[in-house]
Amino acid sequence: MSAPKGLFIVFFFVDVSFIIYWTITYLHVLPPEFLYRDYENPVLVDWNWSFFPIDMLISISGLHSIRLYRKHSDQWVLFAFVSLIFTMCSGLMAISFWIFHKDFDLGWWLPNLFLLLYPLFYLRKVYKSLTP
Repeated sequence: MSAPKGLFIVFFFVDVSFIIYWTITYLHVLPPEFLYRDYENPVLVDWNWSFFPIDMLISISGLHSIRLYRKHSDQWVLFAFVSLIFTMCSGLMAISFWIFHKDFDLGWWLPNLFLLLYPLFYLRKVYKSLTP
C-alpha cells in the first residue's frame, strides 16, 4: 500500500525539527529574542519540558513509519497514524496554553498551528489504510 503524497517529507521535517529543537533547548542555545514570554519562570520551563515525551513519541513513531515503509512493511500505517494523532495533540496543547496565557506571538503560534492542522490532511487517508 502506498503512502499519501508528501507524508514522509513532512514527517522527516517535523521529526528532525523536534529533535533539533529539544537538543538546542537542552543546551540553552536559543537567543533570548526567540524565547517565549516568561521563559525564566520555572513553571513555564516545566510546562515546556512537559512536551518532551510527546514530541519524542512523535519523532520516533514518524521516523519508524518511514523506516517500515522503506522495508515494505504494512505496519508503517499504524506508526504513521499514531504520529499524526500525537502531533495534533502536541499542537493543540500548545495553542491552548498560549490562549489561556494570553500570549499571541506568531513565532510560537505558527509552528504549533502547523502541528495542529497538517495532520488533518493525512489522517483520513492513513486511517483508510488501517481499516480493511
